[in-house]
Amino acid sequence: MMMTRRQAIKNTALASVVLATLPGAMAQTNSSLPVTTSGPFTLPPLPYAYDALEPYIDTETMHIHHDRHHAAYVANLNKALVDWPEYRMRMNAPFIEGLEVLLKDLNSVPENIRTAVRNNGGGHYNHSVFWQMMKPAGGGEPTGELAKAIGTNFGSFAGFKHQFVEAATKVFGSGWAWLVLKDGKLAIQSTPNQDCPISQGAIPLLGLDVWEHAYYLKHQNKRADYIAAWWNVVNWDFAGDKFHTATNANI
Repeated sequence: MMMTRRQAIKNTALASVVLATLPGAMAQTNSSLPVTTSGPFTLPPLPYAYDALEPYIDTETMHIHHDRHHAAYVANLNKALVDWPEYRMRMNAPFIEGLEVLLKDLNSVPENIRTAVRNNGGGHYNHSVFWQMMKPAGGGEPTGELAKAIGTNFGSFAGFKHQFVEAATKVFGSGWAWLVLKDGKLAIQSTPNQDCPISQGAIPLLGLDVWEHAYYLKHQNKRADYIAAWWNVVNWDFAGDKFHTATNANI
């Protein structure tokens, strides 16, 4: 009997648990939360329960996405910095600020670890904000300053949503769709793999992970269904606060 894609993903997740017990494993779980390699970066807990986004994002996906995929980015980022104590010391700042130091100026990172920092630092940052960009009983539409800016830049919320869905749908392979603030204006952009908007001079306000691991257990290859479900858990309060902070930073 041929193994389905869904079964393969589940078996991979189970295999990661077994591999985590072996020496040199990149991430392991000895309790309810995964343990990552020591270093300046740690895996933040979800800001809600694993099942809190049901029925739109399923519990099993949240476990695997956070405890396996996100944890691996953290572990690999710490591993990349093992022989670079000067970069580890710069990470004494609060998490977001410390990671942004690396991602905003990737060209300053030593070439032999630059790709690892780009991929794993981006993966750590993207996922850390992604969890906050969702919430139980979310969805709806933004209010206040952000709602006004969306109307100005995209004509209407419906116009913004159409463009965002189009960007998320058209990401080839793995990547992200983002609502960002760049040069004082809102824009929609997509990034491949774990590339991060802040590496391109933009401030991410809202992002959607369209890697298959974010939705395959529930939606298989139906990315459109996942995108449609995600709108029901969007945390517009988070996006609105980020927008307010960014636009008032120099006042």
